[in-house]
Amino acid sequence: MFTARHSRLTLTAGAVLAASLALAGCSNDNPLEDPTDAGSEDAGGAIVVGSQAYYSNEIVAEIYAQALEGAGLEVERQFSIGQRDAYMPEIESGAIDVFPEYTGNLLEFLDAEATATSPEDVYAALQEALPEQLTALDFAEASDQDTYTVLASFAQENGLTTIGDLANVDQELTIGAAPEFEQRPYGPAAAAEVYGVDLTFSATGPTTLESLQAGEIQVADIYSADPAFETGEIVALEDPENMILSSNVVPIVSSDIADQVAEVINPISAALTADDLVALNAQSTVEQLSSADIASGWLEENGLL
Repeated sequence: MFTARHSRLTLTAGAVLAASLALAGCSNDNPLEDPTDAGSEDAGGAIVVGSQAYYSNEIVAEIYAQALEGAGLEVERQFSIGQRDAYMPEIESGAIDVFPEYTGNLLEFLDAEATATSPEDVYAALQEALPEQLTALDFAEASDQDTYTVLASFAQENGLTTIGDLANVDQELTIGAAPEFEQRPYGPAAAAEVYGVDLTFSATGPTTLESLQAGEIQVADIYSADPAFETGEIVALEDPENMILSSNVVPIVSSDIADQVAEVINPISAALTADDLVALNAQSTVEQLSSADIASGWLEENGLL
């Protein structure tokens, strides 16, 4: 259980009297200064940065945390919390102040009826869907979302750049993914409707990448930040019609500190590219570096620390 920064204390009559006497004995060099007009850090305590129980999300959270510390702010880390059902109540209550999220996935969580899919439209809809105590800062180019991915060699052989180009491939095509992908609004039925691409579905689940590499399927749903993209052996096809729900990395922050932390975090979003996020994830899974080392390296490389 997390402790909210803005928790209220119930004082007994004796405690109130003691507090009053203590205040009366305090000196103030400037009698016109409001003793409650302290800096936001002093008044509110440490800024709490949270993360999902997911290495990629923790890396971004650590980037935020180190940048805020570099700006002279006190930071408390609450990482590896779990999924949205677990951490969203903590964010909404003010127990967590800063959290890296993903625009499309968070929008779906807040508004199951939302129809926006492009990065800009999803971000605008998310801003409307968020409760007033939360603010979405600038979103990054980096994303962690579904893709229609093929082997780079297959793309070259068939002149593939976009999802629509699959319609020109002269062979039966199978797309592999988790079982629920078949019913997603951007699943095989949508590919047929939007791009005229006929795809047979295979529920490959956790073996999707291996199935693609083995040639058992020709198209795979691989998340865009997967370290496998670092090798160059696979390529995500472009989605010019924005059929797939965009899920860009976006900082969600407590509205009462939004102006303060935006100066630090918005430049991070401006610098964090899709390739960057893939590379950061590869440093975690392949090189086995810690989130702290990965974050500090990226911040220094981009002149943000």
